[in-house]
Amino acid sequence: MQVTIQLPDDMAEALGGSSEIPRRLLEGFAADGYRAGTLSRGQVRRLLGLDYWQTDEFLTRHGALREYSLADLELDRESLSKLPAK
Repeated sequence: MQVTIQLPDDMAEALGGSSEIPRRLLEGFAADGYRAGTLSRGQVRRLLGLDYWQTDEFLTRHGALREYSLADLELDRESLSKLPAK
């Protein structure tokens, strides 16, 4: 899908010029979508063309981290305990 928006010239200039705007808007969309829970980490990775570690750094830099609760930890521990030992 292609999306077109119109920005006043002064706002476009403040955002870094026409070559940087599409990427900045896409990154803002991705970070906000992850924070809201509408995009997964994998979807953010694909959307921005990043690898796992770049995605982690991107989400950290944009303060788009999800809470990791005690229940999440217990679920992860249970899942790990079911893996075969090496």
